[in-house]
Amino acid sequence: MSTDSKVCCGSSSTAPTQAEANSDMQAGASHVSVFHVTDMDCPSEENLIRTAFASFDEGLTFEFDISNRRVRIYHPDIAETVEKTMISVGLRAQLISLEPVDFDAVRQAQVTAKSDEVREARVLRWLLAINAVMFALEFGVGIVAQSTGLIADSLDMFADAAVYGASLYAVGKAARLKLKAAHFSGWLQLALAVGVLLEVFRRAVYGSEPVSVLMMGAGAVALVANIACLLLIFKSRNQGAHMKASWIFSANDVLANTGVIIAGILVAMTGSHIPDLVVGVIIGFIVLNGARRILLLR
Repeated sequence: MSTDSKVCCGSSSTAPTQAEANSDMQAGASHVSVFHVTDMDCPSEENLIRTAFASFDEGLTFEFDISNRRVRIYHPDIAETVEKTMISVGLRAQLISLEPVDFDAVRQAQVTAKSDEVREARVLRWLLAINAVMFALEFGVGIVAQSTGLIADSLDMFADAAVYGASLYAVGKAARLKLKAAHFSGWLQLALAVGVLLEVFRRAVYGSEPVSVLMMGAGAVALVANIACLLLIFKSRNQGAHMKASWIFSANDVLANTGVIIAGILVAMTGSHIPDLVVGVIIGFIVLNGARRILLLR
């Protein structure tokens, strides 16, 4: 279970006493809301949820249980606002329980959050690097191979890289900058997805000759890269259930890579460019939906 917190601090001419610090913490979070999030299947959705709460001035603490698709949010007495924000993310979140929380529970959650912060940032950098490199590689090979499937699959890598990059940029930044960073990645993602769909249409009209060997090779490399990302997530969280959940629930990424490989096989067998166009359209719409989710964040 991963945790994250956002605490707003003010300056003071005198150092606060332990009692004052405890009082501030207790005032900052008095309730815990537990949500079941049906479409939370990987760290990308986790980052979307955190970004959705970036405009909150109050201190919040998050606990994510991806294996059970649950999120615990420690918050002040603003339960209705927290629920509306969770629903607005578009991941089919449903409130399971709302309970008062005592000081010890809040303190334990925040201590865990601080101990995880450095490790999570380090893993995010690796995830960003892997996805960024694979985006550039697949995009380049896709152009050479005349494969819309590969180009679209590269955008799936870009979508993950954009979320991780926005999350890293947001560390220590003001709430509005966090939202701007997320929205920038969303608009860029939207533009690229629309561009790929238009390219699919163009090639459907004027024809193309995708290179099946390059499609299968690049698709296989992308599949290995996604597995590497899952292993990184496992090592950073040290939770076998999370690794299993990430492996099962990151079906979109794995299916996209597999779809490109299968399309390459079908292109080689039939000599037709149709399989490449079909997988390009499917992945293009997956990326388009991801951009929509990001841009709906407020």
